[in-house]
Amino acid sequence: MKRLLAIALPIILLTSCTTDGGEPASTPQGDQSASATGLPQVTGELGAAPSLGAPSGAAPTQLVIEDVVTGDGAAAALESSVTVHYTLMAWSTGQIVESSWDGGQPVTFGLNQVILGWQQGIPGMKVGGRRLLVIPPDLGYGAGGAGSIGPNETLIFVVDLIDVAK
Repeated sequence: MKRLLAIALPIILLTSCTTDGGEPASTPQGDQSASATGLPQVTGELGAAPSLGAPSGAAPTQLVIEDVVTGDGAAAALESSVTVHYTLMAWSTGQIVESSWDGGQPVTFGLNQVILGWQQGIPGMKVGGRRLLVIPPDLGYGAGGAGSIGPNETLIFVVDLIDVAK
């Protein structure tokens, strides 16, 4: 059962959302740095699961984008298919909800098929990079939640971009 969840949940989380495209962010929006009060600290080496400290205080109300490590490969675009490893934490609990690292395999999907927070937060990211995204509910799963994501949850993702295909 655990193996099934590890395979199915990333697909559900990444595909059970809006596909209206949104506009990719050309620059970070809102609170822009993990050094801002309350944002989780990201540690760990590329090629291994990151460690995240728990967030504190009120969640940001706008998308937060921070390159923890800047890649030097091809840049993702909204039309790209991307291969990533990711870790997802819920702001409200400070607990990891899902991680592709647990299954040992990265996931691949069309960037235009996922939540708006990814559609706005991943374009421009380069292969070989690690990015922190803090996604407010209106760019995530909103009032309905999804699977183990509660209603109006702020999502914290750490994303390692492994490959980009057009």
